[in-house]
Amino acid sequence: MEKQSINIKEIKELAQKFSTVEIETCITQQLQEGINECKMGGPADHVINELSKAEYVSTRMSEGVTVVDAMRELAKKIRNVQSGFGNGG
Repeated sequence: MEKQSINIKEIKELAQKFSTVEIETCITQQLQEGINECKMGGPADHVINELSKAEYVSTRMSEGVTVVDAMRELAKKIRNVQSGFGNGG
């Protein structure tokens, strides 16, 4: 499995600019129409991956977690998933 690069700046900006609901709408639009209101372009899988990461960060921020801590949590989750795949899991 290839490792996904994390565009920290892009995820942080999306999470701060759009609400969780707006990001969810953008994901749905991308899936259904191939474009989204979040003005994010590129290959569909990349767009959906980045929007999903931003959605996680946005959700955590709405729960009172700082953007820095939310990004750390996201990075830790991604590392855990990647290490699981790396170990044949």
